[in-house]
Amino acid sequence: MSLRVGMVAGEPSGDLLASRIMRGLRSHDEQTLCQGIGGPAMQSQGFELWHSMNALTVFGYVDAFKRLPGLLTTYFDIKKRWLSHRPDVFVGIDAPDFNLRLELQLRQAGIPTVHFVGPSIWAWRYERIHKIRAAVSHMLVLFPFEEELYRKEGVPVTYVGHPLAEVIPMHPDQAAARRYLGVEPGARVLALLPGSRASEIRLLGPRFLQAAQILARQDPALQILVPMVNADRRREFEALLRRYPVPNCRIIEKGAAHAAAGGAQLAAADGAHGGPADRGPADRPAAWNVMEAADAVLVASGTATLEAALFKRPMVISYVLSPMMKRMMEWKSGQARPYVPWVGLPNVLARDFVVPELLQDDATPQALAEASWKALTDASYAHQVEARFAAMHASLHRDTPALAARAILQEAGHAPA
Repeated sequence: MSLRVGMVAGEPSGDLLASRIMRGLRSHDEQTLCQGIGGPAMQSQGFELWHSMNALTVFGYVDAFKRLPGLLTTYFDIKKRWLSHRPDVFVGIDAPDFNLRLELQLRQAGIPTVHFVGPSIWAWRYERIHKIRAAVSHMLVLFPFEEELYRKEGVPVTYVGHPLAEVIPMHPDQAAARRYLGVEPGARVLALLPGSRASEIRLLGPRFLQAAQILARQDPALQILVPMVNADRRREFEALLRRYPVPNCRIIEKGAAHAAAGGAQLAAADGAHGGPADRGPADRPAAWNVMEAADAVLVASGTATLEAALFKRPMVISYVLSPMMKRMMEWKSGQARPYVPWVGLPNVLARDFVVPELLQDDATPQALAEASWKALTDASYAHQVEARFAAMHASLHRDTPALAARAILQEAGHAPA
């Protein structure tokens, strides 16, 4: 009998991770049925969609409170379906607040549960390990150090590597990325990534642009590339760019090198071909093309820092929370700061300050500019960072779909021969 898998992915990154797991499962049995909550990448692999992942995508505590009735309706619907028609195994991808609660109910009913992407208990709220131990039959983790942590706590675990390490090339092609974006081969280029949320643009955007103004005075030929994830973030950033004009600043969107210099939009540039793996520049996130073309990156803390590390770029990591959000985080976690001294994923993985972190009051335009200037101009430092990130890339590169599929099949009692 073919395998039946329940799945929940609550945001675009989880959708992509889940689609890769589905490919791994179907390499063992093409008739594997996966159903539940997901997105377009999962649907492209034949996923039976009960609810869109948009039902779970929330931004911050206020948004979550507003959408609570819809979240509860979705939760009770899928729980009822799976308790009535039991899957062979359930796989929750990230979204721990939703998935761990659901996994506990399903596991108590005798359904094996697999959770992919461990919550960052190594940084915040370690006591969640007790909930994880009760809810999860098997944990799939992205980072090597997490395997030891969960094993020590008695949670069955498999380190499957990070899928980004598979799709981002070990040797980035800066020249091809620059041809695509219309950047001169010898130009000095800084990538500016102030985040993908409105709150991040609002809090980090002015600081990043003021830092860019300082850098532009030091090097009037400096090129600034700013990738934007959607039209809303672009409009918000362009409004800031009119307040803090920066010469040679271009806004880049996926599939085209749209530009804004001093707030004025320029024509889209047609690009050349090239880029990592099986994805050309027009098919990749705008941030990837920008990072690959850049000499250094000024970036908001988050997944983008890991992407920049995989592109082997020296970077400056920054983040700023509003006073209210800081109080909310401290209230929810019971902590004023993380357990570890690092915030950026590259530094967490290296267990070292490989690249600088400028957070909260330390994230002044002058400090950001000074750290970015070093990343842009100190060749010896850049080579050292590149070597550390190359070793990190190698450690994260695994056959993630195959490893994840093997663990899921074993939990479902369909272990491959």
